[in-house]
Amino acid sequence: MAKILFVMTGADEWTLADGSKHRTGYWADEAVVPYEAFKAAGHEITVTTPDGVVPPVDPASLAADANGGAENAAKVMAVTDGAAEFRNPVALADVTVEDFDAVYVPGGHGPMEDLAVDADSGRLLAHAVQAGMPVGVVCHGPAALLAAVREDGANAYAGYRITAFTNAEEEMAGGAAKAKWLLQDRLTEAGLEVVAGEPWAPHVEVDRNVVTGQNPASSGPLADELLKKLA
Repeated sequence: MAKILFVMTGADEWTLADGSKHRTGYWADEAVVPYEAFKAAGHEITVTTPDGVVPPVDPASLAADANGGAENAAKVMAVTDGAAEFRNPVALADVTVEDFDAVYVPGGHGPMEDLAVDADSGRLLAHAVQAGMPVGVVCHGPAALLAAVREDGANAYAGYRITAFTNAEEEMAGGAAKAKWLLQDRLTEAGLEVVAGEPWAPHVEVDRNVVTGQNPASSGPLADELLKKLA
């Protein structure tokens, strides 16, 4: 049994370029699909957030059309509402990353608001990658990697081949023109090699101990790859 740390957003709003707020949080199936896969494999999950707040789920991610129908949406909501791990997070500042075997960061626009600039999350993720710990990140979750800065000022993930929610997908979803910054651009500027696959199609990149997924459809394949590293 491995111990997997879910680093999750505590933000329920995303600040846009004009200063207005957009309702957000974590994207439900990006947390639920890996959660269920890891639990089914017998692993233990701990959730951590800034200040230990209960991670807010993006209400848009609970809609029927975001989950392939009302029945599956209800199943996803049952996990987001009922899983003890999601209801009882620990504060990032209180986490000792050495106590875990892997780290996972789900997306949603929430991480662009808080984890992208959270020093505690950044230190944790920098230590994890430098220690060779398996790190899985999906969709907008790679925003958290922006805060993973080494003592020399360089990003701890610089030089890694990853994927993330692309500029093209952000444009298609209607968020690009409103955003303060685009994730693909910021990651590239930080020295990461972002590989963009076909919009909305499952796409996973594996580079050394880092496994990344491009979009919500990539959550399941990413979980499978992370499980291989824990076998």
